[in-house]
Amino acid sequence: MQITETVSEELRREYKVVVGAKDLDERLTGRLTEMQPRVHLKGFRPGKAPVSFLKKTYGKSMMGEIVEAAVNEGSQKAVADNSLKPAFPPRVEPVGDLQPVVEGKADLEFTVKVDLMPDFELADPAKLKVEKLVGEVADADVDESVKNLAEQTRTYSPRAEGEAAEKGDQVVMDFVGSIDGEEFEGGKAEGFNLTLGSGQLIPGFEDQLIGAKAGDAREVKVTFPEEYGAEKLAGKDAVFAVTVKEVKKPDEMVIDDELAKRVGLDSLATLKERVREQLKNDYNRASRLHLKRRILDALDEAHTFPLPPTMVEGEFDSIWRQVEEELKREGKSAEDEGKSEEDLKKEYHDIAERRVRLGLVLARLGEQNGIQITQDELNRAIAARARQFPGQEQQVFEFYAKNPQAQAEIRAPIFEEKVVDFIAELAEVSEREVPRDILFLDPDEAAEKLKAEGGN
Repeated sequence: MQITETVSEELRREYKVVVGAKDLDERLTGRLTEMQPRVHLKGFRPGKAPVSFLKKTYGKSMMGEIVEAAVNEGSQKAVADNSLKPAFPPRVEPVGDLQPVVEGKADLEFTVKVDLMPDFELADPAKLKVEKLVGEVADADVDESVKNLAEQTRTYSPRAEGEAAEKGDQVVMDFVGSIDGEEFEGGKAEGFNLTLGSGQLIPGFEDQLIGAKAGDAREVKVTFPEEYGAEKLAGKDAVFAVTVKEVKKPDEMVIDDELAKRVGLDSLATLKERVREQLKNDYNRASRLHLKRRILDALDEAHTFPLPPTMVEGEFDSIWRQVEEELKREGKSAEDEGKSEEDLKKEYHDIAERRVRLGLVLARLGEQNGIQITQDELNRAIAARARQFPGQEQQVFEFYAKNPQAQAEIRAPIFEEKVVDFIAELAEVSEREVPRDILFLDPDEAAEKLKAEGGN
């Protein structure tokens, strides 16, 4: 086997591999000699068929396996002998027609292409300086959340006979929807409870029930939005035959111990305490999201090194498919985003490069610092995924048990979070208190708003 380097670039190597026809024939003869004692052929005593006869009988079929084995051996040898660190499994391309090779009339020749992992020096996490946005849960936030809870659990009482429905009232009704006189699937309900003004149904539906009384029959005419989820209904005019069975007005909203008891707690004070704890958790999650983004930004700034082209293009293709699907779903084009397709692709190509760079940096940091995902952590994540599919939990567990690639997709975000936590413990983190409306913004939007307000 002869291996010759033909391309030597920063992150790419190519090798020409030649396995002589004589070498392949010797491998075939060796295989046939091994199997000879186990072969029973008509006209020969068991195990006594000549190797030459076996070669005529099984040679071509076995040569295919030998060629495949030689290709695998050659590609692995090219990597091992040159101490390469591939970013992907080597790509093998045969040179010329393989038929003469299988027939034993020609040498086997193929090309091995290897994309390499970049070699780079990691920045010291202890030298990173990042800002963490934080917020304080105010009493007003707690009161607002309790008020929203009271609104959600509000009780209603029947209006007096003959009283008309007002905005904020609940209407109990039956309805049947039709398009061009034909009933459509999902357009029928009985005893449906609707709060007028809640925006629960199609725009315009609830407005036409204001003023209705118990026992009224009304014809509600609406147009389904163009972006409506059911494609068959999107943009269509529909008529709903509505029968109002009952009209109920909201009872006075009282925030007291009785409200707490309706949600299973003993007092209003306990309810406010629980709400405050929940808000603190929400604030902490939002704060960590901002910290993570700042850490990733700092890592991206601190590292500049060449990236494996195949890795970048693979990431870009994945992103661009999602972008195209989203544009198609919304009926838009790149121009609708105020950019040419070329500019939009450049923007997402930069994002792909950032993702690949950060992925390599986080992987190296995790490897060098012994960060691993335990089986228990993986099992908990799979269990959480299974809970998203009620009634199919067992199938979900079996899917992940049999699919290493799916397990890797579950493992990756857990690993990333653990590495980010590790960096956060070492980095110089300064806290900056911001209002709630900024804390709960997307990190990019929050950064822009703070910058516009004169911050960093």
